[in-house]
Amino acid sequence: MRSMLFIACFLCAVTGGTCAAQNESLLIGPGDMVQVDVLDTPEMSQQVRVTDGGNIPLAYVGTIHVAGDTPGAAAARIQEALKQGGIMRHPEVTVRVQEYATQDVAVLGQVHSPGSYPIATPQTILKVLSLAGGVLDTADRHIVVKRWATQEKIDYYLSNDPSRAFESVVIVHPGDTVLVTRAPVVYILGDVNRPGGYAIATNDSHLTLLQAVAMAGSANKTSVQSRVRLIRKTPNGVSERPLRLDQIEKGKRDDIELQADDIVYVPFSWMKNLAVNSSSIAASTAGAAMYGIH
Repeated sequence: MRSMLFIACFLCAVTGGTCAAQNESLLIGPGDMVQVDVLDTPEMSQQVRVTDGGNIPLAYVGTIHVAGDTPGAAAARIQEALKQGGIMRHPEVTVRVQEYATQDVAVLGQVHSPGSYPIATPQTILKVLSLAGGVLDTADRHIVVKRWATQEKIDYYLSNDPSRAFESVVIVHPGDTVLVTRAPVVYILGDVNRPGGYAIATNDSHLTLLQAVAMAGSANKTSVQSRVRLIRKTPNGVSERPLRLDQIEKGKRDDIELQADDIVYVPFSWMKNLAVNSSSIAASTAGAAMYGIH
């Protein structure tokens, strides 16, 4: 048994770190300090820092691009360069990262504590968001992860449904940036319990009239629900549409889906307030506070 264990360890060591590479998850990045060793050739051992361009300058070999590689993959690149250069026939190279310059992830936008957080290994986006205290109620559920190595942008939808949220979890690597933008907003103004702006943060980013009015604490008894107005900004200006909230609540008319920046005005019973025009209502949204505007 001891002999078999020794042989297994020896094979892992002499195959350029292949066995270890299977478990490697951290990628080499600009600014990292790497140690390069060649088996039985201590004079070729070198410790170098990765340049901003993602390269390492090596004696005997020249410049090798390693950014975005695992240590095992970088070792394979160096081995091939030694062979191609006629320096060694069967080089056995190992690469170890002595110091990571990208052992953090930046979480920006609508989270409780935006900033940079250290992570030693790739983590799920849910774990990374928890490091920042979770998302705010004003957060857009469409979250973007930008890879530091490739600058690729990956979209992740943080569903309100737990099973869906766990179903397609994105992995975040050290050095990546996570951006949580502000959700679209609709405004419920007039004779409601809590007038203001409300984020469209429901599942699948859909919000109906009844849902929005409920978020505003429902219309007051003094309101005129038969004369509710939907004010919507269009490329041609501001449009106005009458709504029978009273009939929609009773199921006599279909509920409607709201769009970003829509304004729903629930008039007061006083006659002077029924004459408020759509332009003045639209202008008043500038004073609506968001989520708390709500």
